[in-house]
Parts: sequence; C-alpha cells; structure tokens
Amino acid sequence: MTMELINLYITLFLSFFKIGLFGFGGGYAMLPLIQHEVVNVHHWISVSDFTSIVAISQTTPGPIAFNSATYIGYTAVSNMGFPIIQGIIGSAVCTLAVSLPSFIIMTVVCSFFFKVKNNQWVRAVLLVLKPAIIGLIASAALMLINDANFIDYKSWIIFVVVFIASRKKINPILLILLSGVSGLLLYH
Repeated sequence: MTMELINLYITLFLSFFKIGLFGFGGGYAMLPLIQHEVVNVHHWISVSDFTSIVAISQTTPGPIAFNSATYIGYTAVSNMGFPIIQGIIGSAVCTLAVSLPSFIIMTVVCSFFFKVKNNQWVRAVLLVLKPAIIGLIASAALMLINDANFIDYKSWIIFVVVFIASRKKINPILLILLSGVSGLLLYH
C-alpha cells in the first residue's frame, strides 16, 4: 500500500467519522454534511456524481447515509486510480467510520438514559433538537434540486400525489412502486 492510499483511507475515515458524529436526525439529515465534505471540501466526487450516489443509495436496502458512505468510499478511491480491491476497502472504511459514532454514542447514552429520561434538561434538549432535525431533512431535499437534477412539473405532480396519499396512511411500499410506474409512464 502506498502512502497516498493510506492517507486517503485516513482522510475518508476521519471525514465520515465526523459526519457520523454530527449527523443528527438520520440519513437524510446527514446528506448536506456528506455533500459538503466529499464535494466541496475534498472534491472526491462531483455534484452530479453525488446526486447519482444519493439516488442509488435510496434504492438499495439500508440507511441512506451508510449506503452513500459505501458508494462514496469506493468512488473516491477508484477516482484516484487505485484498483477495485482498494475501492472495496475504501467502502468498508467509510461505512465503518459513519456508523462508529452512533454505536459509541448509543452505548454510552443507553447506559444512563433510563436514569435521566425524566430530567427537565434532557427533555428540553430533545425538544430543541426536533426542529433542527426537520430543518436538516428539508435541507437535504432542497440540496437535491440542482442543475444536474432539474425537477419539472411531472415530478411535482408525482410528489404531491404521493405526499397526499402518504397522509392517508397508504402503504409506503405501494407508493414507491406506483411512483416508479408513474415515472416510467410519464418519462418514456
């Protein structure tokens, strides 16, 4: 292994550890952090590639932040010209790094949460975090609207119909399938 590759693995690990550490609110709330780190700071991938990776990550099973980390780890290493096996290691490094903070935090929090769950300060902090998380998720949605991802009226129609249907408690899997069929019919 070259020093350049080792440094890349270390940088990938530290970047995704930081994302995992500060990514409150789940995967969609982490997307702005991931984009900032991998597109703006390190330039490992382009905005267009990031949008594609997010789309692929949404279609594969598992949390979107973990799936994105996996794809980005592979892509970042591959884009530097290293062989496929090194890209697979990059995937593992990023996936481990983004999940490790949650594992550590949950282990610590669970060990004493039941002792302090009724504390007024703990309740106040959780109450403040809720709107921040909603804002981060909204930011992730807005971030995906860019030049590479022009959203036309057909997309908005599908969005509005699915949003209304989801409020009526229709099965989300059925909504995803119907959205795919609608997109196929509207765009082909």
